[in-house]
Amino acid sequence: MVKRFFASFEQHRILGGAAVLAVTQIAASVAGLARDHLLNRTFPGLDTVDVYFAAFRPSDLLFQVTIMAGYSVALVPLLAKYTSHEHERGMDDLLNGVMGLAAVVFGVVALVLGLVLPAIAPLFVQFEGETLAVYITFGRIALLTNFLFVFGNAFGQYFITIQRYWIYGLTPVLYTLGTIAGTVFLTPNIGAYGPVVGTLAGALLYVLVRLIGAMHTGYRPRISLWHPDIRELGWLMMPRMIALGVLQVELLFFDRVASGLAAGSITINSNARNFQSVVVGAVGIALAQSAFSLLSQAAAKREAKRFMLYLRKGIGIMLMLTIPGSLALWLLAPVAAWLVHLQDVLPVFTMCLALYALSIPFESVSHLLLRAFYSLKDTTVPAVLTVLNGTVAIGVSWYFAPHYGVYALALGFASGQIVQTAGLAILLPYRMKHLQ
Repeated sequence: MVKRFFASFEQHRILGGAAVLAVTQIAASVAGLARDHLLNRTFPGLDTVDVYFAAFRPSDLLFQVTIMAGYSVALVPLLAKYTSHEHERGMDDLLNGVMGLAAVVFGVVALVLGLVLPAIAPLFVQFEGETLAVYITFGRIALLTNFLFVFGNAFGQYFITIQRYWIYGLTPVLYTLGTIAGTVFLTPNIGAYGPVVGTLAGALLYVLVRLIGAMHTGYRPRISLWHPDIRELGWLMMPRMIALGVLQVELLFFDRVASGLAAGSITINSNARNFQSVVVGAVGIALAQSAFSLLSQAAAKREAKRFMLYLRKGIGIMLMLTIPGSLALWLLAPVAAWLVHLQDVLPVFTMCLALYALSIPFESVSHLLLRAFYSLKDTTVPAVLTVLNGTVAIGVSWYFAPHYGVYALALGFASGQIVQTAGLAILLPYRMKHLQ
C-alpha cells in the first residue's frame, strides 16, 4: 500500500509530474517575489519598474503570436506521436526543424520591430521624454531575450513530452536569478539598465542549461529549417496565433491604461497578477502540464476512458486546492504587499489582489481544458474562446477604468477567465465524440 502510494508520485504519472511542477513553480514564484521586492526597493518611485514591466509587452506579443502559438498547442502532441511509437530520431528531427524555422522567422520580425519601435512606442504606453527613451531601449533588449526563448521554450516542450519535469521547472528560477543579479551587481554601475541586462544574461543561462539537459536525455542537435510535420503544426497554430494576439493586446491595453494613472499603477497591477499566478502556476499549470503528454498519448490511441480519467482527476484536484488557495491569498494581502515592498499602497494593492484571486479556480481549470482540446488537435474552439476572454477583459476594463482606475484591470481579467472556462467546459464533450 505504501509502495503504491509513493509510486503514484513518480514523474511519469499525473500526480507525480504535477507535484514536481508544483514544487518548481513555487521555487520560481519565490524567486519572482524576491525579484519584485528588490526592484521595488531599488527604484522606490516605481516609475522605472513600470517601464521595466511595460517594455517586455511588445516583444512578448511578437513571441507569443509567432512562436508560442505553435509550441503551446501543437508541438507536444506532434512529439508525442513519436514517443508513443518509441521513435526518438523522429522527435529530434522535428524539434530541430521547428527550432531552426522559428529562429529565422522570429529573428527577422524582431529585427523589424526593433527598428520601428521608436515610431510605434507611443501606441503602447503614455510615457514621455527620457522615460520613453528608456522604454525603447528596454524593449529592444527584451527582443533579444525572447529570441533566446525560441530555443529554450522548444526544449521545454520536449521535456514535457518525455515527462522530465525537474529541469523544465527549475530553469525559470535561473532566468529570474539573472534579473536579481543584474539589479544587485549592475545597477550601481549602469543604473536603470542593470535589471534588464541581468534578465538577458538569465535567459542565456536558461537556454544553455535546457540544451545540456536535453542532450543528456538523448537529444541530438542538428541545423535544420524544415520537417514535414511543420505543415500540420502551421495549420494547428493559426487559430492560436489570433488568440494569443488578443491576450497580448489585452496586456498592452492594461499597461496603456495604467501608464496614464498614478505612478506605480503598472507595478501594482503586475505584482497583484504575479501573486495570483503563483497559485495558478503551482496548481493549475502544474497539473495541466503534467497531464498534457498523457492526454495527448490517450488521444493518439483513441482511449476515451483513459482520457476522461486524467481530465476528471485533474479538475477535481484543482478545485480542491484553488478555492481555498484563492481565499488564503486574499487574507494574506498585507503579507504579500510586504514581500514586494508595496506597504505604502496596501489598500489599493489589497483590492486588486482580491479581484485577481477570484479568477484563480477558473483560470486553473481553463489551463487543463485547453490542453484537452490541444491533445485532440483542436485549436479552433480554444482560440475562439480565448479571443472572447480577451475581448471581455478589455471591454470590462475599458468601461470601468474611468470610475475604478486600476481595479478595473483586475475585474476585467477575472471576467474574461470566467467566460472562457465556462465555454470550454460546455464544448469539450462535443469535441470528444470522435474518441468513442
